[in-house]
Amino acid sequence: MSPSHESYDPHYFEPLFAAEDRHFWFSARNDVICSLINKKLSTPNGFQFLEVGCGTGNVLKAIEHRFPSIALTGMDLFHEGLDYARLRVSCGLVQGDLAYPPFKSLFDMVGMFDVLEHIEDDRTVLMQIYNLIKPGGYLFVTVPADMNLWSYFDIASHHVRRYSLVELREKITGAGFADEFSSAYIAATYPLVWLERRIKDILSTNQADSIQRQAEDDIKIYPVINELLRGILTIEAGWLSKGRELPFGSSLVMMARKPVISER
Repeated sequence: MSPSHESYDPHYFEPLFAAEDRHFWFSARNDVICSLINKKLSTPNGFQFLEVGCGTGNVLKAIEHRFPSIALTGMDLFHEGLDYARLRVSCGLVQGDLAYPPFKSLFDMVGMFDVLEHIEDDRTVLMQIYNLIKPGGYLFVTVPADMNLWSYFDIASHHVRRYSLVELREKITGAGFADEFSSAYIAATYPLVWLERRIKDILSTNQADSIQRQAEDDIKIYPVINELLRGILTIEAGWLSKGRELPFGSSLVMMARKPVISER
């Protein structure tokens, strides 16, 4: 089954691959992801982890480095992303669709990191993921937050929505999971993101090439500023790892658990 380019534009894999290892936003997300995985893993040996929508493998690389005993698998619709991921990780990589999952066994944890917002029917996808997780296992999700931040970046990224925490909790618990931890994050840069995107939206010509160019500008590396923001956002990961929530942010994170005895 060939992937639909309506959910994502493979053009962005190349600039993402070039920026992800250094850009403060991706570093901050990986810090949050790894700190929360660490909080949940009491016995990492043999722990089966699937990342759905792994793209260029940036998150997989961080997990593989931090938790070498985890059995990792990455899956993506697009071979273009997997081609880059193979340059980063040694774990198994699969081109596949959640509607036809190519797996015979269940996972201890399934991660979807900034993927759900690309999917029109997110409720169905969450139910499909439910069926891939062992009883007592986890769903781990990050998504963009707050429709007030909707901009050229969301259009270029083929987002369907940005989530409120209430909506994210409702949809994930509606699929049968129990919310174990959820919060906003990337709070420190929220005012800057809001201001930058409002200015660019006002100045935009609304042409496709202009929107694409502005989106690519957002992942450019400005060394001094990048390191400063990276340091500030590292503090957020430590805060969240202690089970503390943040009141706002440009992203959301949620760790949810499948009941040991299915309630569905």
